[in-house]
Amino acid sequence: MAFPKDFLWGAATASYQVEGAALEDGRGECIWTRFSHTPGNIMNNDTGDVACDHYHRYADDIQLMQKIGLQACRFSIAWPRVMPQGTGATNPLGLSFYDRLVDGLLQANIQPFVTLYHWDLPQTLQDRGGWVNPDCVKWFVDYADLMSRRLGDRVKNWITLNEPWVIAFLGYWHGIHAPGIKDRNAAYKVAHHLNLAHGAAVPVIRANSARAKVGIALNLTPGYSATNSAEDQRAAHWYDVLNNQWFLDPVFKGSYPAEAAQHLGSVLDGIDLASAQKAAVPIDFLGVNYYSRAILKASSQELFEFVRPEGAVFTAMDWEVFPVGLTQLLLYLKDNYNPPAIYITENGAAFPDPEPKNDLVDDPQRVSYYKTHLAAIETAIAEEAPVKGYIVWGLLDNFEWTYGYSKRFGLVYVDYPTQRRIWKSSAHWYKRAIAANAVVE
Repeated sequence: MAFPKDFLWGAATASYQVEGAALEDGRGECIWTRFSHTPGNIMNNDTGDVACDHYHRYADDIQLMQKIGLQACRFSIAWPRVMPQGTGATNPLGLSFYDRLVDGLLQANIQPFVTLYHWDLPQTLQDRGGWVNPDCVKWFVDYADLMSRRLGDRVKNWITLNEPWVIAFLGYWHGIHAPGIKDRNAAYKVAHHLNLAHGAAVPVIRANSARAKVGIALNLTPGYSATNSAEDQRAAHWYDVLNNQWFLDPVFKGSYPAEAAQHLGSVLDGIDLASAQKAAVPIDFLGVNYYSRAILKASSQELFEFVRPEGAVFTAMDWEVFPVGLTQLLLYLKDNYNPPAIYITENGAAFPDPEPKNDLVDDPQRVSYYKTHLAAIETAIAEEAPVKGYIVWGLLDNFEWTYGYSKRFGLVYVDYPTQRRIWKSSAHWYKRAIAANAVVE
């Protein structure tokens, strides 16, 4: 079965993960610069200082995208590259880089999907409280205003935030992502401020970009009960409420799930829950980042605990390969939230890739991952889920956050010492799939 004629095929990058040039040309420090330079935070003490050197090699990378046949490139802007102090003065060299990147993509007939925030908050703003500080809403709106004025004549597709769940819970509750804070109440304040920032930025972007289509990218992980028992089904329900609905409901309904708010109680102290209505500015599309599912069972201590499935296939991230979860997630979104359009803004897998041989990296497991997940999307489209495009994570192997360079997700292998880009079998397969607009062998 072919995908709809206007189905969009793309791949994604993110600023701190690929750009490098961490403090070049006037770029300010970001929270990931500080976090990665703190010994023990990142595997092998890796940093994003050089990463894929995309800042200097973007023109070659655009040629690479063109050869694969990409129709869209999702990338993020490094806030401290364009506003080194987070507010106030702008950086002409940083702004010029994104002008060149956007112009290069358009010349290659590749649609830019611009993500305004993919986790690299200016460190100066973190020093003022970061996303815990209510002023962050204004900081973000001013930044969104700057970038949508600068690029809005050429960029149509805008994503306000990438994965608020990760920003709030991994960065401020579990402390394993920048800025490395462990404070549950702070995490929920961050989540709330992110919602308010999203809602406040959407109309600003639209005002500055006449053709703008604006959305948000949420990482969504469907929860499944370990057994059919009422207790395990309740555990799966609680997982969904606290991890998916807590981030979906404000955007689509202007409120938080009442049962979750009641359960969380004092954890939400200091948060004006009613102001979540400000997050529910209508969006043009929902970005869905899907990698796997969660299996839950009842717990005597917590609302749920995780179960590792036996006999399943796992990626190098120890995530179960479960494509049917994507079908079911898309239909769940259609039935419960009715988004006007959905783009898969991230989907992919890290596997232990072999060394390059004859200018090729053979990665059959990744090819299989793409095939099965695209087939899952086909099924959802046939059942009227409004999926308009598929954006692979990711274009290049890159700095994979706390895993440093130890995990490879890319269609294209990066030999970090030389910065050579080497095609993987999955890139060749993806090129054929795009040309056919279908899942191919």
